[in-house]
Amino acid sequence: MPEIRQDVTTKEWVIFAKERAKRPEDFKRGVNRELSSPYVDGCPFCAGNEAMTISEVYRQPSPHGMGGVDWGLRVVPNLFPALVDKGDLARIAEGNLFHRLDGVGQHEVVIETPLHNRFIHEMGDDETTAIIDAYRARFTELRDDDRFKVILIFKNHGKAAGTSLEHPHSQIIATPVVPAHIRNKYEIATAYFDDTERCIYCNVVQEEIRLEKRIVLLTDAFVAFHPFASRAPFETWIAPLKHRSSFGRITDEEAADFAAVLRIVLRKMYVGLGDPDFNYVIHTAPLTDEDKHYYLWHMQILPRLTTPAGFELGSGMSINTVLPEETAEFMRGVQIS
Repeated sequence: MPEIRQDVTTKEWVIFAKERAKRPEDFKRGVNRELSSPYVDGCPFCAGNEAMTISEVYRQPSPHGMGGVDWGLRVVPNLFPALVDKGDLARIAEGNLFHRLDGVGQHEVVIETPLHNRFIHEMGDDETTAIIDAYRARFTELRDDDRFKVILIFKNHGKAAGTSLEHPHSQIIATPVVPAHIRNKYEIATAYFDDTERCIYCNVVQEEIRLEKRIVLLTDAFVAFHPFASRAPFETWIAPLKHRSSFGRITDEEAADFAAVLRIVLRKMYVGLGDPDFNYVIHTAPLTDEDKHYYLWHMQILPRLTTPAGFELGSGMSINTVLPEETAEFMRGVQIS
């Protein structure tokens, strides 16, 4: 019989269609994607093509002097930004009902490596930590601009996840409004805190650790698990064990620990699922609420193994064909070198 589960952090329901059930191993891609060369002519993110991007806003040196390249990571403004760093935030009425404002914000690209074919799952811990350090540095810089309300850090890997350039990169967008999706999650967390004086996300983490069956990886500082009401097969959360509402407040040690867990989780996905396309997002409190206790920052990773169809679009409910208890057990068993 199908099962319907509720995500307590959003109040949304997810259908688990057991009649359509697949085994976790059935989601593995038949063949891993072909790796291109370390340098691709015409790629704006490859070493040697720096002039093809807008002047960088952040740089880290190469940790190993890769092939004579003097940088290991760069952050540049997006050449085709969703939002731009100019304009007026005053709301403009159009007729009696509609409102608009200029698309003010910041849209940056984190070029994670000078090598075209070096992805996080192949990196060492120092390279992955450099990525997390860059996220935190840019978060800190953008936080000081009082025009911005939310800073979203995300990665699209593969065509099904929406990427247009193969070179390993992620993105940061600062917005002048709090999107309804984020506001809804935060309002639920606030109401729960008002009732219990506890963080609902911390409670979720503690309960997942207590039950154990959906845990993929547990360290002294972080836990990776497949949520009880996973919206898609192999959806993974990485959450800190110490309460922090804002990703921007993490310490150097926590950044290194988080990077190590992220690398292991993505390596397990690469080996176990055959390099699936995926998105990841760092969920963090709105900037005006960073020091409050209602929220716990965390990363959500969504492998793009299925395609939402009419029911999902019409109802807002997701249909998952495999239970998170089964996918977490499968991932725990994936051996990585």
